[in-house]
Amino acid sequence: MRPHLRSSCFLLLFILMLLPARVSAQKDNAESQLLREASHRDPQWLLIQSHLPDPMTASPDKLETAADVLRARRFPADGLEYYGHALQRGGEPTQLLNKMGVTALELRNATLARTYFQRAIKLKKKNAEAWNNLGAVEYLERHYRSAISNYKRAIKIDKKTSSYHSNLGTAYFEMKDFESARKEYGIALQLDPLMFEHRRGMAGVTAHMLSPEDHARFCFEMARLYAKNGDEAQMLHSLTMASEGGFDVASEMGRDASLAPYRKDPRVLLLLQNARALRAGRDATAVASGTLPPLPPPLHE
Repeated sequence: MRPHLRSSCFLLLFILMLLPARVSAQKDNAESQLLREASHRDPQWLLIQSHLPDPMTASPDKLETAADVLRARRFPADGLEYYGHALQRGGEPTQLLNKMGVTALELRNATLARTYFQRAIKLKKKNAEAWNNLGAVEYLERHYRSAISNYKRAIKIDKKTSSYHSNLGTAYFEMKDFESARKEYGIALQLDPLMFEHRRGMAGVTAHMLSPEDHARFCFEMARLYAKNGDEAQMLHSLTMASEGGFDVASEMGRDASLAPYRKDPRVLLLLQNARALRAGRDATAVASGTLPPLPPPLHE
């Protein structure tokens, strides 16, 4: 094959490889624009729009504040635009890039979010927040090993932020490494004893991806941790959530040194009884409504 023909073939192949990504990006941009136009029909937008600073003359701080307000009022696409204006006007780049990445995640654009976080890291390699956020992107895309690596980088830079340890614990949990998960959750609780109270029953926003079965297991693991720390109230709450979710709490308690002494505790027996009744009621309702198929007839030998 002649050199110029070979080059043309390679170029054509490259274009064909990029075409689906470009079409997908164009589709995402079109959908984003439609959502943005729809949001601008909200009466609240007219009130906010009249107070927005001029992107050409306003200070970076004012533009960043405007972006924060837009995000808080649920206009993330406009918020992202104003963060960009603040960046162009000379605002602090790593802080703005982190905010832009988080906003991109709110817009469900993980690819764009990853780009912003990577830019923040390139500008400041020891940026714990950016490494943590990059880990969140990898977690959301189910790249758990990469997420763990990024969370560890964040912790290496900043060991005192509880959410970094909690996020790492959740990534370990998805890898079924429950021992490592408990260790990180334990560190998170030491740093902030109320952190799981702030986000009742879950280890951060990303944990909402857990299946019902995994959530039940998560609650049981938290019960083990609370029992070890001597927090009976939270232990009982977590055992209730685990049992109501269908986890075999009674059997598993006997295998854990911290929980075994509570197996015959009247409070535990009561919550297990209540959880069984609740599950039975849910199953009966599901069968009656047709949302759960009845059990098949027994097999005969």
